[in-house]
Amino acid sequence: MNAHPLRAVGMALVLGTATMTAATLAVTTTAQAAVRPAVGAALKAAISLAASGNTSAAMAKLRQADSTPNLTSGEQEAISQTKAYIEAKSGNGAVGSKSKFTSDYNAGRYRQAIADAEAMRKSGSLDFQTQIVVGQAYYLSGDYAGAIRYLKGLGNSDQVLELILSAAYKSGDSEAMRQAAEQLVLSGKTQYWTNVLTGAENSKGLKDHQQLDLYRLRFATNNMRSDGDYMTAAELAIEFGASAEAVNILQKGIANKTLSGERVTRLLGVATGDAAKDAAGLANAQKAAAAAKSGDADLKIGEQLTGDGKAKDAIAEIQAGIAKGVTDKGDAQMRLGQAYLAAGQKDDAIHAFNSIKSDPAWGVVAHVWSIYAHTSK
Repeated sequence: MNAHPLRAVGMALVLGTATMTAATLAVTTTAQAAVRPAVGAALKAAISLAASGNTSAAMAKLRQADSTPNLTSGEQEAISQTKAYIEAKSGNGAVGSKSKFTSDYNAGRYRQAIADAEAMRKSGSLDFQTQIVVGQAYYLSGDYAGAIRYLKGLGNSDQVLELILSAAYKSGDSEAMRQAAEQLVLSGKTQYWTNVLTGAENSKGLKDHQQLDLYRLRFATNNMRSDGDYMTAAELAIEFGASAEAVNILQKGIANKTLSGERVTRLLGVATGDAAKDAAGLANAQKAAAAAKSGDADLKIGEQLTGDGKAKDAIAEIQAGIAKGVTDKGDAQMRLGQAYLAAGQKDDAIHAFNSIKSDPAWGVVAHVWSIYAHTSK
């Protein structure tokens, strides 16, 4: 059977449509594909029509070629390349739409760029990186809520999450900020701990003990913001019987030159004295706790032991208290989780934190501690 030669044009030529002519497309080269006369004639007509600007008629001719029975692989390739040429000439195909999107975005026509991207999506040519730029177009147009909605469908890459975090900050969407910051921390971006902790601290109904637990995380993640954070954390630790922990907090603040002055010296003296008394009276306190019907005293001793660096002993003390029954079950699981984590038992710690469900305030604090447990080494 006689065959008509038609050039199989590569995408590099399609991208260079400014210098490509219909004649160039149809010229026979060594990269030619053998096509039957009926197919070749329809494709040549399609190319000529597209070159003259009549892309609708060109597509009709292309469909005529495509409807030919029993197309060979060479014919299918020729049809595919001709289609790419027509789409490029029309500006409505993958190449044309991408070019228009880029042009509109670079010119600051962000709403039009978003519309261009929708056309690309319908044609199946919208890739992931371009979708990121679409999210940026929403952001730069001032549609922060739209940016968040769009970006949330793109997964949890750092690039996506950081843009969501920024858009959420601009729009005051605290929930979106919290979710994005937490995912970034879980991915290893420790600089976002400050966002996570600030969000938790702004929760309603937190009591002093819960605030102390958030300060403990600030201290552990190197996110103490000022001398006030060090002083408040130390004062709360003393209040809840963790004086040795208070000494450690104050000494760290003094060492890094955040703390200084007479008030700091006085507080360090109080913490040091209380820590010495707690250590001397530990055995008697444990005997009294063991004899008590409630396990509340055991929890307090367990918290003290965790702060003293005696995590294994703390676990046993807290478990004994839970077995007898405690007034605040959320507090009990928080103390147990912290003791487990200090002992290197991450899975047990996460289980303890995640078991706190009935108390919303403890739930907020436990959730953040669970994230810390997941990321700690």
